Amino acid sequence: MTTPDVPEALSAATSAQRCGLVAIVGKPNVGKSTLLNALVGQKISITSRKAQTTRHRITGMRTQGATQFVFVDTPGFQTRHNNALNRALNKTVMGAVGDVDLIVFVVEAGRFNQADAKVLDLLSKEVPILLVANKLDMVNRRADIAPWLQEMQQRHAFAEFVPMSAKTPKDIERLLGICEKYLSEQAWWYDADELTDRSEKFLASETVREKLFRLTGDELPYTSTVVIDKFEEEAGRGSQKRLVRIAATIVVEREGHKAMVIGDKGERIKRIGTETRVELEKLMDAKVFIELWVKVRSGWADDEARVRSFGYE
Repeated sequence: MTTPDVPEALSAATSAQRCGLVAIVGKPNVGKSTLLNALVGQKISITSRKAQTTRHRITGMRTQGATQFVFVDTPGFQTRHNNALNRALNKTVMGAVGDVDLIVFVVEAGRFNQADAKVLDLLSKEVPILLVANKLDMVNRRADIAPWLQEMQQRHAFAEFVPMSAKTPKDIERLLGICEKYLSEQAWWYDADELTDRSEKFLASETVREKLFRLTGDELPYTSTVVIDKFEEEAGRGSQKRLVRIAATIVVEREGHKAMVIGDKGERIKRIGTETRVELEKLMDAKVFIELWVKVRSGWADDEARVRSFGYE
């Protein structure tokens, strides 16, 4: 049996395509998730001012022209607390950078401390590394950046230096253009309209966790987590949107934390639920009903079995 000839136009289109994996790494709270969302063009990774917000490997895709970028946002590498949760997070980071085409190493422009150095020491010497000096908009004197970049050049043979702000569209386009050069000529891995490989159930749990952290500030320890107990869909009728019913449990370590999450007369947990519902309705293009509960699980972050049961590998 002979194989049919591939039309020349189709063959040429496939060979012209580029695709590859780009890992976004750095210490906690340097803006990795904000950068991923900007590169993808839509929010898929949660952000907050609280360090260590991202806990999972989040994959986001951006297809532009003939190139498909597959970005991986990782948890910030943990150097302070050696509990079961942080060991799982660090394992996720190391797994993400093991087999990629390019590493985007994110630091704050003009700053580099021991935590940054520990992350850099862990990165493969075989993979090209871009140094992204993020939050350039926060630097008062731009003239200070040049000597800092020279100092960074002596620390590691970075492939390129990219001073930028993840909030500036021109900077994002420039970074995409730089990343493109390091991707192989090969067929795309995903459909052009796909934005993430994560499920809606996962995005729901992450959105609840983001609102939890945003609305409790520094009062609530970062070890709090969210478990989805129910995620059910009903098809819409006629012009109506589909209906998604979600029940989620917020897990905290102490009774005092539970009271903090619930708030006075339940106001805080109501607001967490409302803000989550509004955001998920936009993300999912659906009508969303959400119920939230709070449970105390003392010491869960240092219990390896429980850490795994909550979805951290």
